[in-house]
Amino acid sequence: MAKKILITGITGQVGSQLADYVLENTEFDVVGMMRWQEPMENLYHLTKRINVKDRICLHYADLNDFSALARMIKAVRPDYISHLAAQSYPKTSFDIPIETLQTNIIGTANLLECIRQQRDSDGYGPVVHICSSSEVYGKALPGVPLAENTAFHGASPYSISKIGTDYLGQFYGEAYGIRTFVTRMGTHSGPRRSDVFFESTVAKQIALIESGLQEPVIKVGNLSSTRTFQDARDAVRAYFLLLQASESGKVKSGDYFNIAGEEVFKLPQVIDLLLSMSTRTDIQIKTDADRLRPIDADYQMFDNTKIRKAIDWKPEIPARQMFSDLLNHWRDQIAKGNIPLNR
Repeated sequence: MAKKILITGITGQVGSQLADYVLENTEFDVVGMMRWQEPMENLYHLTKRINVKDRICLHYADLNDFSALARMIKAVRPDYISHLAAQSYPKTSFDIPIETLQTNIIGTANLLECIRQQRDSDGYGPVVHICSSSEVYGKALPGVPLAENTAFHGASPYSISKIGTDYLGQFYGEAYGIRTFVTRMGTHSGPRRSDVFFESTVAKQIALIESGLQEPVIKVGNLSSTRTFQDARDAVRAYFLLLQASESGKVKSGDYFNIAGEEVFKLPQVIDLLLSMSTRTDIQIKTDADRLRPIDADYQMFDNTKIRKAIDWKPEIPARQMFSDLLNHWRDQIAKGNIPLNR
């Protein structure tokens, strides 16, 4: 019987690309957890396979519904769990702080408790990946690479929620022996990236301008940030390799890893790179006060030493290709008549 991986948050960019990676590179079956009302755009290329249950199926549940999670774990009994579901938008978290904390902290605790109770009932023992975020480091000191032992500094309700998520992943591994590990992914992008994130909203606005659907002005928020970028397709490869390393015992329960790109950009450089790929030469940049956060994580440079010792991994997709693929993703969406919001 084929092994099964459960991906919570499968409808997101990273969840859908992890599903793609597993289907293309393994014989595993994929079970995707989603809420019934979530958009399916990132899974349309898989719906024929989902409809006939060709190695992939969906299971409806909600992180805030303990009973639904318990039924899912009992019914599916996945060998691997990659927990990616979250309220994952830092700026939005300032508007919905309680929902962010509830979903990301209590929701993660709900999932881990279901796993622990099933383990105590019949010995069930999956490998569990808990997705934290590089945002846990918050407003870091410029010039200091962020290593796994760098102190946390919450800079948004989202980052605070991920600090809680991070500690839960460590705790359930250390206290209960559940085979957990935690990842803190740096800025990642590429096709399917949500338009609430900086580089994606810039690419989306360029595509809208090229199509005559927006005036030739790109609205942006804070541009003082310096950060590494990596393609999410590289990151999901790291996720899967860590799942395998945890199963073999090379990664200890409760361990935690940065996963980051190695190409560094100031945000104005990202804009210039995307503009260099545009068919328009008249586009202007304008700061929009509504896009500014009360506190921002202005400096995110990472030390990848630990993960590169644990698994044979490094980013492979060049940032220029990643940004090009992102821009073409928005062009394709608009060409299909899927007109995004001006936000």
